Amino acid sequence: MHKPIVKTVWTVPVLLLTLAGCGASAANQPAASGATNSSKGHGLAVASTSLGKVLVENGRTLYTLSADSTNHSTCSSSCLTFWPAVSSRKPAHARGVTGMIGTTSVRTGGTTLTVDGRPLYTFVKDSAPGDVKGEGLKEFGGVWHAVSPTGRPVRAASTGSSGGGYARGGGGY
Repeated sequence: MHKPIVKTVWTVPVLLLTLAGCGASAANQPAASGATNSSKGHGLAVASTSLGKVLVENGRTLYTLSADSTNHSTCSSSCLTFWPAVSSRKPAHARGVTGMIGTTSVRTGGTTLTVDGRPLYTFVKDSAPGDVKGEGLKEFGGVWHAVSPTGRPVRAASTGSSGGGYARGGGGY
């Protein structure tokens, strides 16, 4: 009689852990640094940051450069060192994204995702989900802005610096 009890004692916790692991997903987990992300760590999504709702790729804030035009990236290799192009595969659909998702080429021969024709980039100084240290930086011929779910630039609401103390106007690297 004691053997079934021992099996039950070990089987139930293992079963619960297994089921918890299968049922839990990144979509149910809040992102760090005050950001919430509908699919943290899993492709293109929408997250809440200090700027409001922005697009993220694998939990990182996405930016657009004002010098770019529709489906045309002006970011060269030196620019792409600090502002890597979002080169993941084009998703068929991303929850919460209302702009049209596409791709375009970048000067290095690769591609980047676009939303409503705006090329998308991450910023190397954003180290955690929810970081928006690139917002408002003036570099590489334009101004960098986080991207809203519609594909339009998000503008910082505050009058203070949203760049996390990094120099404006191309400096700080």
